[in-house]
Amino acid sequence: MMTTSNLLLLLILFTLSFDQSIANKRRSFPTSLVLGLTHSRAAPLTSSGSIKPLQVLDIMEPLREIRDGYLISLNIGTPPQVILVYMDTGSDLIWVPCGNVSFDCIDCDDYKNNKLLPNFSPSYSTSSVRDICSSSFCIDIHSSDNDYDPCIMAGCSLANLLRGTCPRPCPSFAYTYGAGGLVVGLLTRDTLRVHGTNPGITREVLNFCFGCVGSTYREPIGIAGFGRGELSLPSQLGFLQKGFSHCFLAFKFANNPNISSPLILGELAISSEEDLQFTPMLKSPMYPNYYYIGLESITVGNSSATTEVPLNLREFDSFGNGGMLIDSGTTYTHLPEPFYSKLLSVLQSTISTMYPRATEHETRTGFDLCYKIPSPNNTLVDDLLPSITLHFLNNVTLALPQGNVFYAMGAPSNFTVVKCLLLQSMEDGDYGPAGVFGSFQQQNVEVVYDLEKERIGFQPMDCASAAASQGLHKS
Repeated sequence: MMTTSNLLLLLILFTLSFDQSIANKRRSFPTSLVLGLTHSRAAPLTSSGSIKPLQVLDIMEPLREIRDGYLISLNIGTPPQVILVYMDTGSDLIWVPCGNVSFDCIDCDDYKNNKLLPNFSPSYSTSSVRDICSSSFCIDIHSSDNDYDPCIMAGCSLANLLRGTCPRPCPSFAYTYGAGGLVVGLLTRDTLRVHGTNPGITREVLNFCFGCVGSTYREPIGIAGFGRGELSLPSQLGFLQKGFSHCFLAFKFANNPNISSPLILGELAISSEEDLQFTPMLKSPMYPNYYYIGLESITVGNSSATTEVPLNLREFDSFGNGGMLIDSGTTYTHLPEPFYSKLLSVLQSTISTMYPRATEHETRTGFDLCYKIPSPNNTLVDDLLPSITLHFLNNVTLALPQGNVFYAMGAPSNFTVVKCLLLQSMEDGDYGPAGVFGSFQQQNVEVVYDLEKERIGFQPMDCASAAASQGLHKS
């Protein structure tokens, strides 16, 4: 196992050399979830381990909401081990913590004190094997950290290199996240078991590839990347030519074990266009595997006037910087300066004449605008603060649900409650995406990733009711 000093050295080296996932990730420590695949007949596997797209029917996953993200469960190994991981549309790699004793997370004190989630133990799985250096997955994971063939790094002989038959294992990898997180591990192949919506129906995905991670920096929980790269979950399950959709539950349902949030992969996710508005996906030259959209303007309250946003939120510069990344692994929406400060000024001028600022909460929480709002009978009222409407390319208008903009920092007291604006300024907005559309602002909105037509659809929706209609409530 790596020492702390060695891992920190790797952190410095790899952070300087590459960044495979962008946007700030603010995560916490979650609970559980179930994976389901509906099918009518066996689906053959390709040599890389993914299901052939034409043979795949839809997957429906109940997503369990936690404080700042959504978890899915992966049933990996023989016999299966259930591992909980974040769903993340802003990365490609699927990885799980490996080793109940040996897994080491640096700068994860809260996790060490509250370790509730199981880790994967490859030694307990009879079907677990290391990936080989010549596989496309191994080449992909090492494509950004150096220019060498992984089989050269693995010490293969020249004869084997020329024949392309080197059987040596894929060398260990390092994978970074935008907020400075780092994971170091080994690519592993094993059986992934998914469950159909009908009781007792399961199927196996052989040779499923994932990172078996033994050491991390600030990343205590595994992650399932939903990007468009070869390593991602949609890619390995054969859905890159179709799509997926989700409907994130409101924050008030966080850590509630009796309700999950529906996520659908496959034809069903993109088949219904009723009441959906679609905006085109932008193709990022810098990060082509991730999902970008273009933001044109923002409306505050019921005003007929809109606040124009900078051009870099809807187009890329010559270096590939710009666009708005839509990312389930980032909690709050981030906007670039000086536009973000301009939006704060518009909100402040609208609200300050009605309600007093709660500056002590701003200092304590780090949020920029907090106000003391009347709470009749000490109950929460949602419509006392101005709404925010986002205007995307192709005349798509999304009025954010009230609870997605200002949120109560605690229970009402003395007929007053403090609510804070849950938007943030984009750090380093000149490099990479100009802004990020985070998961908190996507609550109670059906979001459809139509990968076939390269567009993203939005529709406000009561996601709790949608979950109930999908049978995702527990009585």
